[in-house]
Amino acid sequence: MEGSTSRNLAGAPHLHEGSTTSAMMWTVTLCLAPSGLWGIWQFGLPALAVLVVAIGAALLGEIGMGLVLKRPALRDGSAFLTGLLVGYMMPPAVPLYVPLAASLFAMVVVKWSFGGLGGNWMNPALAGVALALLSWTGAMGSWTAPHAWHAVVAGSFATPIASPEAFVAGGLAHQRGGSGGPIALVALGHYPVSPFSQSVAQWLGSHAGVRIDPHYLDLFVGLVPGSIGEISPPLLILGSVVLFRRRILGWRVPVAYLGAFLLLIWAFGGLPLGGALFQGDPLFHLLAGGIILGALYLATDPVTAAHTPGGMIVYGAGAGALTFLFRDYGSLPAAMPFGIILMNIVVPAIDRVARSRRLGMRAREAER
Repeated sequence: MEGSTSRNLAGAPHLHEGSTTSAMMWTVTLCLAPSGLWGIWQFGLPALAVLVVAIGAALLGEIGMGLVLKRPALRDGSAFLTGLLVGYMMPPAVPLYVPLAASLFAMVVVKWSFGGLGGNWMNPALAGVALALLSWTGAMGSWTAPHAWHAVVAGSFATPIASPEAFVAGGLAHQRGGSGGPIALVALGHYPVSPFSQSVAQWLGSHAGVRIDPHYLDLFVGLVPGSIGEISPPLLILGSVVLFRRRILGWRVPVAYLGAFLLLIWAFGGLPLGGALFQGDPLFHLLAGGIILGALYLATDPVTAAHTPGGMIVYGAGAGALTFLFRDYGSLPAAMPFGIILMNIVVPAIDRVARSRRLGMRAREAER
């Protein structure tokens, strides 16, 4: 009996909860789909073209490297998801060679040159976007107005306009007396508001006695200039609920990321505007600039994130802190990709320090 068992059973583990890499990748893709459709609805065919090129280039890179290395891997869905995420972090009117180059770099250099899926030490989509931000900074910082602004912005909704966070950053040189926060700054600068949010704010004020700046409503709903898949926090959160329920997504990294980022914004975010300590505006920064996409879908990448419980907290908090530094004191159009990438680099060290010692092992053995 023992001989028969040893011949028929593979090595541990023997328990399997039924999910596969392919199922996980396609589930994440489906959960991200609503925010992408919203971006296409707001920005039109240019946004669709960016997504198609980004996904197509990622698939092309996956097919090419699979043929070269004789390791076909197209069916697992990772290439499609990588291309989708690259496109989501692009402005809708960016030249198409930018997502093309970013996706090819993500697949060929970052993923396959380190051994393919599971071997890369950096998130491929973030690496591709970082390349684009460093190589074509101007194109990556050129935004277009959403379709919802057609009644308040003269000309086509493809007219270049500043994103909310870029508008605030651009106004810092002229606003050093304590503006009351970024929302006060954009209001002072007559930043456009969608008719929808304006009417909702008026209704809340007259019927419910709730006074809220319509700029917050635009940020929350996704009626602002921005990257294609980042502008709709409710849809991104809705997709993450499915991932939490299916246990594809854990709580430690997102909570640590958002906690560190928002705490630092609250404590120090008012200083660049001429305010004092603890006068930052966490709500504005939470809703602007892809923070929710980064916290829920990018920092949590199972390959490049920390794997120990304690390490996940350290990793997430570090990524959130670096994102704060790059956003408030950096010069690039986006901060989130670089904050997460830098923490990807130190994940092996974090896991080594944070891993728990197995029972029955001496301390010196556990350190090996």
